[in-house]
Amino acid sequence: MTHLTPQQVHHLSQSLPQQLIQIVRRWTPLQTLQDTAIAEVQLVRTDAPTSFHCAVYEPCLCFVIQGSKTVLLGDKEIVYTGPSYMASAVHLPVVGRVDHATPEHPYLAVKVAVNPQEVAGLILELGDKAPPTGNDAICSEMDCGLTSAPMDERMQGALYRLLNLLDSPDDIQVLSPLARRELIYRALMGAMGPHMRRFAASDSQANRIARVVYALKEHYAKPLKIRELAAVANMSESTLYHSFRQVTRMSPLQFQKKLRLHEARRLMLAEGLEASTASYRVGYESPSHFSREYSRMFGAPPRADVSQLRAARSAPLPA
Repeated sequence: MTHLTPQQVHHLSQSLPQQLIQIVRRWTPLQTLQDTAIAEVQLVRTDAPTSFHCAVYEPCLCFVIQGSKTVLLGDKEIVYTGPSYMASAVHLPVVGRVDHATPEHPYLAVKVAVNPQEVAGLILELGDKAPPTGNDAICSEMDCGLTSAPMDERMQGALYRLLNLLDSPDDIQVLSPLARRELIYRALMGAMGPHMRRFAASDSQANRIARVVYALKEHYAKPLKIRELAAVANMSESTLYHSFRQVTRMSPLQFQKKLRLHEARRLMLAEGLEASTASYRVGYESPSHFSREYSRMFGAPPRADVSQLRAARSAPLPA
């Protein structure tokens, strides 16, 4: 007969949500966005509510383990509370805020990067076993690039198996791709499945807009030409405009502007560029125009905003 240690007995008595909270807290002892030994996985911890901040979501699955967060995508507001998860089907500029967090019960989240090709490949393997996408009529929820769903027990178990690999680093190279594949599979077979299939189906409007989003991301510094984007999507210009708003909750011009400003901010922070140089680099012809739009989006002029960010990064984190 196998005898369990007290620690093992305690672990087995915990629910899956408690186990997930425990492992994420162990690997994020401080308030931070934490890279991990699994390249596609980042952990997030925040001990207090935050103000709204701007970010660009890449294609990913983001799991809220504890606490709650509000994400604004254009005119759409998504509030999700742990345990739940969110799927970003394309690169999307968003505004986010942590609503509930304390030192005793911090906001905890896990971000898992997902390659759209992984999703498409798994859908092909599943064949008719995957949930149907429904018809391709424009649907405000189904075609939005950002959606959320509660985590059921199977999804929680899959996420735990992935995170548990952090305790056995020698297994990561072989087992983490399998664990990530299980997460994608669970998402495809659950409430998020029809949404993910629509973006993976090459003949769907959602997938066509995903191609437009990718083109804008790759060429954000170039002048925007709706005619060329419509050709990428194989749509009329009016259909492109309407469908693009369904997915991103903003116009192509607004989307490009947000990408430009985010990249300019990154250039000033990471590469030390002056505001005028960064503005030209991302496609602005007028530094004063750039400064006005930057202030409107980030709440402060470029130099002041970057100085605040650098000061915040250099400040010691609370124990």
